Amino acid sequence: MHQLAQVKIAIIGLGYVGLPLAVEFGKKYPTLGFDINKARIAELQSGEDHTLEVSPQELSEASQLTYSADIEALRAANFYIVTVPTPIDQHRQPDLTPLIKASETLGKVIKAGDIVVYESTVYPGATEEDCIPVIERISGLKFNQDFFAGYSPERINPGDKEHRVTNIRKVTSGSTAEIAKFVDAVYASIITAGTYLASGIKVAEAAKVIENTQRDLNIALINELAVIFNRMGIDTEEVLLAAGTKWNFLPFRPGLVGGHCIGVDPYYLTHKAQALGYHPEVILAGRRINDGMGKYVVSQLVKQMIKQQMPVSGAKVLVLGLTFKENCPDIRNTKVVDILAELKEYGMQADVFDPWIDHAEAQHEYGLTPVQTPVAGYYDAIVLAVAHKQFRALGAEGIRALGKPLHVLYDLKYVLPREQSDLRL
Repeated sequence: MHQLAQVKIAIIGLGYVGLPLAVEFGKKYPTLGFDINKARIAELQSGEDHTLEVSPQELSEASQLTYSADIEALRAANFYIVTVPTPIDQHRQPDLTPLIKASETLGKVIKAGDIVVYESTVYPGATEEDCIPVIERISGLKFNQDFFAGYSPERINPGDKEHRVTNIRKVTSGSTAEIAKFVDAVYASIITAGTYLASGIKVAEAAKVIENTQRDLNIALINELAVIFNRMGIDTEEVLLAAGTKWNFLPFRPGLVGGHCIGVDPYYLTHKAQALGYHPEVILAGRRINDGMGKYVVSQLVKQMIKQQMPVSGAKVLVLGLTFKENCPDIRNTKVVDILAELKEYGMQADVFDPWIDHAEAQHEYGLTPVQTPVAGYYDAIVLAVAHKQFRALGAEGIRALGKPLHVLYDLKYVLPREQSDLRL
Protein backbone atom coordinates (compact mmCIF):
# COMPACT_ATOMS: atom_id res chain seq x y z
CA MET A 1 0.00 0.00 0.00
CA HIS A 2 1.49 3.35 -1.05
CA GLN A 3 1.51 6.09 1.58
CA LEU A 4 2.25 9.81 1.28
CA ALA A 5 4.50 9.76 4.35
CA GLN A 6 6.87 7.36 2.58
CA VAL A 7 7.15 9.25 -0.71
CA LYS A 8 10.65 10.04 -1.95
CA ILE A 9 10.53 12.01 -5.18
CA ALA A 10 12.95 12.28 -8.08
CA ILE A 11 12.39 14.81 -10.86
CA ILE A 12 14.17 13.87 -14.11
CA GLY A 13 14.91 16.98 -16.15
CA LEU A 14 15.39 20.38 -14.50
CA GLY A 15 14.27 22.80 -17.20
CA TYR A 16 11.34 25.21 -17.24
CA VAL A 17 8.95 22.44 -16.16
CA GLY A 18 11.03 20.27 -13.85
CA LEU A 19 12.66 22.87 -11.63
CA PRO A 20 9.52 24.71 -10.39
CA LEU A 21 7.97 21.29 -9.67
CA ALA A 22 11.07 20.08 -7.82
CA VAL A 23 11.08 23.24 -5.70
CA GLU A 24 7.45 22.77 -4.64
CA PHE A 25 7.89 19.07 -3.83
CA GLY A 26 11.19 19.86 -2.09
CA LYS A 27 9.32 21.96 0.46
CA LYS A 28 7.36 18.90 1.59
CA TYR A 29 9.14 15.66 0.60
CA PRO A 30 12.70 14.37 0.21
CA THR A 31 13.21 15.37 -3.44
CA LEU A 32 16.07 14.82 -5.87
CA GLY A 33 16.42 17.05 -8.89
CA PHE A 34 18.23 15.02 -11.57
CA ASP A 35 19.66 16.35 -14.83
CA ILE A 36 22.37 15.01 -17.15
CA ASN A 37 23.63 18.60 -17.62
CA LYS A 38 26.32 18.96 -14.94
CA ALA A 39 26.57 22.72 -15.47
CA ARG A 40 22.84 23.00 -14.73
CA ILE A 41 23.28 21.00 -11.50
CA ALA A 42 26.22 23.19 -10.43
CA GLU A 43 24.21 26.34 -11.16
CA LEU A 44 21.26 25.17 -9.05
CA GLN A 45 23.52 24.04 -6.22
CA SER A 46 24.92 27.57 -6.15
CA GLY A 47 21.36 28.90 -5.73
CA GLU A 48 20.85 30.38 -9.21
CA ASP A 49 18.42 29.60 -12.06
CA HIS A 50 19.28 31.06 -15.46
CA THR A 51 15.75 30.38 -16.78
CA LEU A 52 14.48 32.92 -14.19
CA GLU A 53 11.50 30.66 -13.42
CA VAL A 54 12.56 30.27 -9.79
CA SER A 55 14.15 32.98 -7.65
CA PRO A 56 17.17 32.34 -5.34
CA GLN A 57 14.81 32.78 -2.36
CA GLU A 58 12.39 30.17 -3.71
CA LEU A 59 15.29 27.77 -4.26
CA SER A 60 16.41 28.23 -0.66
CA GLU A 61 12.87 27.55 0.64
CA ALA A 62 12.95 23.99 -0.79
CA SER A 63 14.74 22.61 2.26
CA GLN A 64 14.44 18.93 1.25
CA LEU A 65 15.58 19.42 -2.37
CA THR A 66 18.98 18.15 -3.51
CA TYR A 67 20.50 18.00 -7.00
CA SER A 68 22.58 15.43 -8.84
CA ALA A 69 23.75 14.32 -12.28
CA ASP A 70 24.69 10.90 -10.90
CA ILE A 71 22.30 8.12 -11.90
CA GLU A 72 23.06 6.24 -8.67
CA ALA A 73 21.44 9.01 -6.66
CA LEU A 74 18.09 8.11 -8.28
CA ARG A 75 17.94 4.72 -6.58
CA ALA A 76 16.76 6.21 -3.27
CA ALA A 77 13.52 7.51 -4.83
CA ASN A 78 10.23 5.63 -5.18
CA PHE A 79 8.14 8.24 -7.07
CA TYR A 80 9.75 9.36 -10.32
CA ILE A 81 8.52 12.31 -12.39
CA VAL A 82 9.83 12.72 -15.94
CA THR A 83 9.91 16.33 -17.22
CA VAL A 84 12.23 16.14 -20.22
CA PRO A 85 11.56 18.01 -23.50
CA THR A 86 9.52 16.46 -26.32
CA PRO A 87 10.57 18.40 -29.43
CA ILE A 88 9.96 17.79 -33.12
CA ASP A 89 12.70 17.01 -35.64
CA GLN A 90 13.52 18.84 -38.90
CA HIS A 91 10.75 16.89 -40.64
CA ARG A 92 8.23 18.01 -38.00
CA GLN A 93 7.94 14.52 -36.61
CA PRO A 94 7.87 13.84 -32.84
CA ASP A 95 11.33 13.31 -31.39
CA LEU A 96 10.94 10.99 -28.42
CA THR A 97 14.72 10.63 -27.90
CA PRO A 98 14.85 12.54 -24.56
CA LEU A 99 11.82 10.59 -23.32
CA ILE A 100 13.27 7.20 -24.33
CA LYS A 101 16.65 8.04 -22.78
CA ALA A 102 14.93 9.06 -19.54
CA SER A 103 13.00 5.77 -19.59
CA GLU A 104 16.25 3.86 -20.12
CA THR A 105 17.73 5.63 -17.10
CA LEU A 106 14.67 4.72 -15.03
CA GLY A 107 14.94 1.10 -16.14
CA LYS A 108 18.37 0.93 -14.49
CA VAL A 109 17.23 2.20 -11.07
CA ILE A 110 13.54 1.36 -10.64
CA LYS A 111 12.48 -1.08 -7.89
CA ALA A 112 9.41 -3.15 -7.16
CA GLY A 113 6.58 -0.92 -5.97
CA ASP A 114 7.91 2.26 -7.57
CA ILE A 115 5.78 4.70 -9.59
CA VAL A 116 6.81 6.64 -12.70
CA VAL A 117 4.81 9.71 -13.74
CA TYR A 118 5.40 11.37 -17.11
CA GLU A 119 4.70 15.10 -17.55
CA SER A 120 6.20 15.64 -21.02
CA THR A 121 3.73 16.44 -23.80
CA VAL A 122 3.13 13.39 -26.00
CA TYR A 123 0.49 11.88 -28.28
CA PRO A 124 -2.12 9.62 -26.64
CA GLY A 125 -0.59 6.20 -26.04
CA ALA A 126 3.08 7.25 -25.84
CA THR A 127 3.44 6.58 -22.10
CA GLU A 128 2.15 3.00 -22.25
CA GLU A 129 3.24 2.10 -25.79
CA ASP A 130 6.64 3.80 -26.11
CA CYS A 131 8.02 4.51 -22.63
CA ILE A 132 6.84 1.70 -20.35
CA PRO A 133 8.20 -1.12 -22.59
CA VAL A 134 11.66 0.49 -22.35
CA ILE A 135 11.52 0.41 -18.55
CA GLU A 136 10.27 -3.19 -18.60
CA ARG A 137 13.01 -4.31 -20.98
CA ILE A 138 15.89 -2.79 -19.01
CA SER A 139 14.61 -3.41 -15.47
CA GLY A 140 13.18 -6.90 -16.02
CA LEU A 141 10.16 -5.75 -13.97
CA LYS A 142 6.56 -6.19 -15.11
CA PHE A 143 4.29 -3.17 -15.60
CA ASN A 144 1.29 -2.94 -13.25
CA GLN A 145 2.62 -5.88 -11.29
CA ASP A 146 6.08 -4.77 -10.13
CA PHE A 147 5.96 -1.06 -10.97
CA PHE A 148 3.28 1.44 -11.96
CA ALA A 149 2.85 4.59 -14.01
CA GLY A 150 0.90 7.80 -14.29
CA TYR A 151 0.64 10.82 -16.53
CA SER A 152 0.13 14.39 -15.35
CA PRO A 153 0.61 16.98 -18.10
CA GLU A 154 2.70 20.05 -17.36
CA ARG A 155 1.02 23.43 -17.68
CA ILE A 156 4.01 25.70 -17.13
CA ASN A 157 3.87 29.09 -18.87
CA PRO A 158 7.48 30.41 -19.06
CA GLY A 159 7.91 33.94 -17.74
CA ASP A 160 4.44 33.99 -16.17
CA LYS A 161 4.70 34.99 -12.51
CA GLU A 162 0.96 34.78 -11.91
CA HIS A 163 0.20 31.26 -13.16
CA ARG A 164 2.63 29.08 -11.21
CA VAL A 165 2.82 25.33 -10.52
CA THR A 166 0.72 25.46 -7.37
CA ASN A 167 -2.10 27.69 -8.62
CA ILE A 168 -2.73 25.94 -11.95
CA ARG A 169 -5.18 23.05 -11.68
CA LYS A 170 -3.39 19.75 -12.38
CA VAL A 171 -4.73 16.88 -14.46
CA THR A 172 -3.61 13.49 -13.09
CA SER A 173 -3.97 9.83 -14.07
CA GLY A 174 -2.62 6.40 -13.19
CA SER A 175 -2.19 2.94 -14.66
CA THR A 176 -4.57 1.31 -12.15
CA ALA A 177 -7.47 2.76 -10.18
CA GLU A 178 -5.52 2.55 -6.91
CA ILE A 179 -2.36 4.11 -8.39
CA ALA A 180 -4.38 6.85 -10.04
CA LYS A 181 -5.78 7.89 -6.65
CA PHE A 182 -2.32 7.84 -5.10
CA VAL A 183 -0.74 9.89 -7.92
CA ASP A 184 -3.59 12.37 -7.54
CA ALA A 185 -3.04 12.56 -3.78
CA VAL A 186 0.70 13.23 -4.22
CA TYR A 187 0.04 16.16 -6.56
CA ALA A 188 -2.93 17.40 -4.52
CA SER A 189 -0.61 17.75 -1.53
CA ILE A 190 1.23 20.65 -3.24
CA ILE A 191 -1.27 22.01 -5.81
CA THR A 192 -3.44 24.62 -4.06
CA ALA A 193 -5.63 25.05 -7.17
CA GLY A 194 -6.67 21.40 -6.92
CA THR A 195 -6.41 18.40 -9.23
CA TYR A 196 -8.56 16.68 -11.83
CA LEU A 197 -8.31 12.90 -11.93
CA ALA A 198 -8.74 11.76 -15.54
CA SER A 199 -10.25 8.35 -16.30
CA GLY A 200 -7.01 7.04 -17.80
CA ILE A 201 -3.50 7.88 -18.98
CA LYS A 202 -4.51 8.27 -22.66
CA VAL A 203 -7.26 10.71 -21.72
CA ALA A 204 -4.77 12.84 -19.77
CA GLU A 205 -2.27 12.71 -22.66
CA ALA A 206 -4.97 13.74 -25.14
CA ALA A 207 -6.19 16.58 -22.90
CA LYS A 208 -2.71 18.09 -22.85
CA VAL A 209 -2.05 17.88 -26.56
CA ILE A 210 -5.38 19.51 -27.49
CA GLU A 211 -4.90 22.44 -25.08
CA ASN A 212 -2.16 23.84 -27.29
CA THR A 213 -3.67 22.61 -30.55
CA GLN A 214 -6.78 24.66 -29.80
CA ARG A 215 -4.68 27.74 -29.07
CA ASP A 216 -2.60 27.18 -32.21
CA LEU A 217 -5.72 27.08 -34.38
CA ASN A 218 -7.17 30.20 -32.81
CA ILE A 219 -3.96 32.13 -33.52
CA ALA A 220 -3.84 30.71 -37.06
CA LEU A 221 -7.32 32.11 -37.71
CA ILE A 222 -6.26 35.56 -36.52
CA ASN A 223 -3.05 35.37 -38.57
CA GLU A 224 -5.06 34.56 -41.68
CA LEU A 225 -7.44 37.42 -40.92
CA ALA A 226 -4.43 39.76 -40.56
CA VAL A 227 -3.23 38.77 -44.03
CA ILE A 228 -6.71 39.44 -45.45
CA PHE A 229 -7.14 42.76 -43.63
CA ASN A 230 -3.68 43.94 -44.73
CA ARG A 231 -4.77 43.43 -48.35
CA MET A 232 -7.89 45.46 -47.60
CA GLY A 233 -5.92 48.26 -46.00
CA ILE A 234 -7.67 47.73 -42.67
CA ASP A 235 -5.75 47.79 -39.35
CA THR A 236 -6.08 44.32 -37.79
CA GLU A 237 -5.85 45.44 -34.17
CA GLU A 238 -8.62 47.99 -34.67
CA VAL A 239 -10.83 45.23 -36.06
CA LEU A 240 -10.01 42.94 -33.13
CA LEU A 241 -10.69 45.69 -30.58
CA ALA A 242 -14.07 46.38 -32.17
CA ALA A 243 -15.00 42.68 -32.33
CA GLY A 244 -13.75 42.23 -28.76
CA THR A 245 -16.62 44.32 -27.43
CA LYS A 246 -18.78 41.18 -27.77
CA TRP A 247 -18.73 39.17 -24.54
CA ASN A 248 -17.72 35.84 -26.10
CA PHE A 249 -15.17 37.02 -28.67
CA LEU A 250 -11.79 35.42 -27.91
CA PRO A 251 -8.96 37.96 -27.47
CA PHE A 252 -6.28 36.36 -29.66
CA ARG A 253 -3.73 38.46 -31.55
CA PRO A 254 -1.72 37.68 -34.70
CA GLY A 255 1.97 36.88 -34.51
CA LEU A 256 4.75 34.33 -34.60
CA VAL A 257 3.85 31.00 -32.99
CA GLY A 258 6.94 29.41 -31.44
CA GLY A 259 7.99 28.03 -28.09
CA HIS A 260 8.13 24.54 -26.67
CA CYS A 261 4.37 23.93 -26.79
CA ILE A 262 2.02 25.67 -29.19
CA GLY A 263 4.18 25.34 -32.29
CA VAL A 264 5.16 21.75 -31.46
CA ASP A 265 2.35 19.87 -29.73
CA PRO A 266 -0.11 19.76 -32.68
CA TYR A 267 2.46 17.73 -34.65
CA TYR A 268 2.36 15.03 -31.94
CA LEU A 269 -1.40 14.70 -32.39
CA THR A 270 -1.28 14.78 -36.20
CA HIS A 271 1.54 12.21 -36.23
CA LYS A 272 -0.58 9.76 -34.24
CA ALA A 273 -3.66 10.49 -36.34
CA GLN A 274 -1.76 9.77 -39.56
CA ALA A 275 -0.36 6.56 -38.08
CA LEU A 276 -3.98 5.51 -37.57
CA GLY A 277 -4.85 6.31 -41.20
CA TYR A 278 -6.53 9.68 -40.68
CA HIS A 279 -5.18 12.83 -42.33
CA PRO A 280 -5.99 15.87 -40.17
CA GLU A 281 -7.20 18.79 -42.27
CA VAL A 282 -7.92 21.69 -39.93
CA ILE A 283 -5.00 21.17 -37.53
CA LEU A 284 -2.37 20.99 -40.29
CA ALA A 285 -3.91 23.95 -42.12
CA GLY A 286 -3.46 26.02 -38.98
CA ARG A 287 0.14 24.83 -38.65
CA ARG A 288 0.90 25.83 -42.25
CA ILE A 289 -0.44 29.34 -41.69
CA ASN A 290 1.49 29.84 -38.46
CA ASP A 291 4.71 28.35 -39.80
CA GLY A 292 4.54 30.73 -42.77
CA MET A 293 4.25 33.97 -40.78
CA GLY A 294 8.00 34.69 -40.72
CA LYS A 295 8.12 34.74 -44.52
CA TYR A 296 4.97 36.85 -44.67
CA VAL A 297 6.39 39.46 -42.29
CA VAL A 298 9.55 39.87 -44.38
CA SER A 299 7.56 40.07 -47.64
CA GLN A 300 5.55 42.95 -46.12
CA LEU A 301 8.74 44.67 -44.99
CA VAL A 302 10.33 44.36 -48.42
CA LYS A 303 7.22 45.75 -50.16
CA GLN A 304 7.21 48.76 -47.83
CA MET A 305 10.91 49.42 -48.46
CA ILE A 306 10.36 49.29 -52.23
CA LYS A 307 7.40 51.69 -51.88
CA GLN A 308 9.73 54.10 -50.08
CA GLN A 309 12.32 53.59 -52.87
CA MET A 310 14.84 52.05 -50.46
CA PRO A 311 17.37 49.48 -51.68
CA VAL A 312 16.62 45.99 -50.36
CA SER A 313 19.78 44.02 -51.13
CA GLY A 314 22.45 44.95 -48.62
CA ALA A 315 19.99 46.79 -46.37
CA LYS A 316 20.76 46.67 -42.66
CA VAL A 317 17.88 45.39 -40.53
CA LEU A 318 17.63 45.31 -36.74
CA VAL A 319 15.38 42.63 -35.26
CA LEU A 320 14.38 43.47 -31.68
CA GLY A 321 13.82 40.26 -29.71
CA LEU A 322 14.76 36.62 -30.22
CA THR A 323 12.83 34.79 -27.48
CA PHE A 324 9.56 33.07 -28.35
CA LYS A 325 7.63 35.37 -26.01
CA GLU A 326 8.11 38.56 -24.06
CA ASN A 327 9.94 39.01 -20.75
CA CYS A 328 11.55 35.58 -20.51
CA PRO A 329 14.89 34.17 -21.78
CA ASP A 330 13.37 31.12 -23.52
CA ILE A 331 14.51 30.79 -27.16
CA ARG A 332 13.23 27.25 -27.75
CA ASN A 333 11.61 26.90 -31.17
CA THR A 334 11.49 30.68 -31.61
CA LYS A 335 10.05 31.71 -34.94
CA VAL A 336 12.07 34.94 -34.98
CA VAL A 337 14.76 32.81 -36.66
CA ASP A 338 12.39 32.40 -39.62
CA ILE A 339 12.42 36.18 -40.07
CA LEU A 340 16.22 36.25 -39.86
CA ALA A 341 16.54 33.45 -42.42
CA GLU A 342 14.15 35.17 -44.83
CA LEU A 343 15.94 38.52 -44.51
CA LYS A 344 19.14 36.72 -45.49
CA GLU A 345 17.37 35.26 -48.56
CA TYR A 346 16.73 38.83 -49.75
CA GLY A 347 20.40 39.70 -49.29
CA MET A 348 19.75 41.87 -46.26
CA GLN A 349 22.13 42.10 -43.30
CA ALA A 350 20.27 41.37 -40.07
CA ASP A 351 21.32 42.08 -36.51
CA VAL A 352 19.32 40.69 -33.62
CA PHE A 353 19.23 42.31 -30.19
CA ASP A 354 17.61 40.81 -27.09
CA PRO A 355 18.48 41.86 -23.52
CA TRP A 356 16.93 38.68 -22.08
CA ILE A 357 18.89 35.96 -23.84
CA ASP A 358 22.05 33.97 -23.16
CA HIS A 359 24.28 34.80 -26.14
CA ALA A 360 26.13 31.48 -25.92
CA GLU A 361 22.80 29.63 -26.12
CA ALA A 362 21.78 31.65 -29.21
CA GLN A 363 25.08 30.72 -30.84
CA HIS A 364 24.75 27.05 -29.89
CA GLU A 365 21.10 26.63 -30.88
CA TYR A 366 20.89 28.80 -34.00
CA GLY A 367 24.45 29.82 -34.93
CA LEU A 368 23.55 33.46 -34.19
CA THR A 369 25.77 36.16 -32.74
CA PRO A 370 23.38 38.77 -31.29
CA VAL A 371 24.63 42.35 -30.95
CA GLN A 372 25.42 43.56 -27.43
CA THR A 373 24.16 47.09 -28.15
CA PRO A 374 22.56 48.29 -31.40
CA VAL A 375 24.28 51.23 -33.08
CA ALA A 376 22.09 54.33 -33.20
CA GLY A 377 21.21 55.71 -36.63
CA TYR A 378 22.55 52.61 -38.39
CA TYR A 379 19.56 50.61 -39.66
CA ASP A 380 17.41 50.80 -42.80
CA ALA A 381 14.64 48.80 -41.14
CA ILE A 382 13.68 47.78 -37.61
CA VAL A 383 11.45 44.80 -36.82
CA LEU A 384 9.95 44.86 -33.32
CA ALA A 385 9.47 41.10 -32.98
CA VAL A 386 9.09 40.57 -29.21
CA ALA A 387 7.26 42.85 -26.77
CA HIS A 388 9.91 42.91 -24.02
CA LYS A 389 9.34 45.57 -21.35
CA GLN A 390 12.69 47.15 -22.29
CA PHE A 391 11.41 47.81 -25.83
CA ARG A 392 8.12 49.18 -24.53
CA ALA A 393 10.11 51.55 -22.29
CA LEU A 394 12.09 52.84 -25.31
CA GLY A 395 8.89 53.91 -27.04
CA ALA A 396 8.72 54.95 -30.68
CA GLU A 397 11.31 57.70 -30.29
CA GLY A 398 13.89 55.43 -28.67
CA ILE A 399 13.35 52.64 -31.19
CA ARG A 400 13.40 54.95 -34.21
CA ALA A 401 16.65 56.51 -32.97
CA LEU A 402 18.31 53.20 -33.96
CA GLY A 403 17.33 53.73 -37.60
CA LYS A 404 18.71 55.98 -40.33
CA PRO A 405 16.79 59.20 -41.06
CA LEU A 406 14.85 57.17 -43.67
CA HIS A 407 13.90 53.76 -42.30
CA VAL A 408 10.94 51.37 -41.94
CA LEU A 409 9.62 50.35 -38.50
CA TYR A 410 7.55 47.14 -38.41
CA ASP A 411 5.70 46.55 -35.11
CA LEU A 412 4.67 42.88 -34.96
CA LYS A 413 3.36 43.01 -31.38
CA TYR A 414 1.27 46.21 -31.26
CA VAL A 415 3.75 47.70 -28.79
CA LEU A 416 3.32 51.17 -30.29
CA PRO A 417 0.20 53.11 -31.25
CA ARG A 418 -0.77 52.58 -34.88
CA GLU A 419 0.44 55.97 -36.11
CA GLN A 420 3.91 55.51 -34.61
CA SER A 421 4.95 52.55 -36.79
CA ASP A 422 5.11 52.09 -40.55
CA LEU A 423 3.82 48.52 -40.58
CA ARG A 424 1.80 46.29 -38.27
CA LEU A 425 0.56 42.71 -38.54
